Amino acid sequence: VVDLNRPPGDESLYPGRVTTGLVPHESFAGEPLYREGSAPDATQVAARVENYWKPYHQRLAAELQRVRARHGVAVLWDAHSIVSRAPRLFEGRLADFNLGTADGKACDPALARQLYGAIGQHTAYTAVLDARFKGGYITRQYGRPADGIHAVQLEMSECIYMGERSPFPFREELARNVRPIVREQLEIALRWAS
Repeated sequence: VVDLNRPPGDESLYPGRVTTGLVPHESFAGEPLYREGSAPDATQVAARVENYWKPYHQRLAAELQRVRARHGVAVLWDAHSIVSRAPRLFEGRLADFNLGTADGKACDPALARQLYGAIGQHTAYTAVLDARFKGGYITRQYGRPADGIHAVQLEMSECIYMGERSPFPFREELARNVRPIVREQLEIALRWAS
């Protein structure tokens, strides 16, 4: 319907690189998402922004302010998943865990180091920090360390917990190994914020 992790004006988060838009017309593989002539026009896109994008972001901003007011600090954990291979977007295989902090602008560097260091201890998986995915609009918009709001994006490769082809099955035998790592990441963020 609308990508909540893109700017409302659809500016590119990665200038010069192929990306998907606010209301994507193509899949990561470049396949059309709409039948010819039925892609949403500017009026329909504006309605989607008004009806879905804006209310989501208003609520998210209010919740971050509420948490920060109550605890003095807020950590936004913005989690996503993506196919492990999307040649149109990046070369090769994506790392299993991709942490993004907008090159250190969205969260305290000490928190980023702790999160990345902990994932690095799980040698069965690959991890990167601020590589291909540095954090989308949510991370960049709300991560304000000087104001007590820290944002981290996790872009997790689907192949480590699910099938990447239709019907995209959840794979418990894989997920049981990933679940403790994600829990550990959240616990690190919680301890750091405390």
